[in-house]
Amino acid sequence: MSDFLLNPQEGREPLQASFSDAANPLGLDGIEFIEYATSKPQALGQVLEMMGFRPVARHRSREVLLYRQGGLNVVVNANPVDAKGAGHGSEVPSISAMALRVRDARAAYHYVLERGAWSVPTHAEVMELNIPAIHGAGGSRIYFVDRYKDFSIYDVDFVPIPSVDQHPPATAGIHFFGVVQYIGPERSNDWIAFYEELFGTELIPDEQRFGIMPKGTLLRTPALDPSQRFMLQLIEPELHVVDADERLQRIGLGVPDVLEAVKALRALGVEFVETQAAHTEQRGAISKTYLGSVVFELVHSEKE
Repeated sequence: MSDFLLNPQEGREPLQASFSDAANPLGLDGIEFIEYATSKPQALGQVLEMMGFRPVARHRSREVLLYRQGGLNVVVNANPVDAKGAGHGSEVPSISAMALRVRDARAAYHYVLERGAWSVPTHAEVMELNIPAIHGAGGSRIYFVDRYKDFSIYDVDFVPIPSVDQHPPATAGIHFFGVVQYIGPERSNDWIAFYEELFGTELIPDEQRFGIMPKGTLLRTPALDPSQRFMLQLIEPELHVVDADERLQRIGLGVPDVLEAVKALRALGVEFVETQAAHTEQRGAISKTYLGSVVFELVHSEKE
């Protein structure tokens, strides 16, 4: 059993009766947002705007900004405590959280606690939602959100920026494809067990690959809407690599036409890696690394 699946029994509540779907026990329905923590929000904002995102709302009480394009939400958290903690003292931005859409956030939270997830205490301020969360890779958080349709979490916690389109279109059909996670040496089995046990993920055969980055283990999540399924890619370090820190490393973005997407993003100023080992092709492309840590991977993906 993975050491991520350990949690004392005290303080747990009974399982909710709403879980009857064995293939999707949480009622997962995709990614609601990805959060970056940074002490330099303006610099990160410039990178996101190059990628087609637009700032649409500000948090009511914290130094947090919401960026959006199409169905993608990216939260930039510059709250000093959060930025310092997520970066472990580093100045570079880091992916500090991902929020998962679920059928019932409270029930999903208690479901994963029953299976050993570690809870993250949350401290909502006045007029803020208390969004349940558990610990993820490298001190990141995994939130559970069930308000993502007509009435969303942003209607409570954020104030729209005046005169800004709240739903800017996606550049070249960009949508969430997945998240790449760096893990420690020989930790693949631990993380596979973690995600299978808690989220009901399925292991993708090694011969089935996506994009241009061939390494790692692929897991696919279930979803109420099949078009909202996403991938988790687990990558162990090479034997000679010193950096073995576990973390959420980059976002994978699906596009129906990689070459057209690269053309559109280059027009916005994005640079892509062009080497013999990794270069733009119809299967995928990878951006250069910005601000020391921020990189985006494009993957050929048709919305189902």
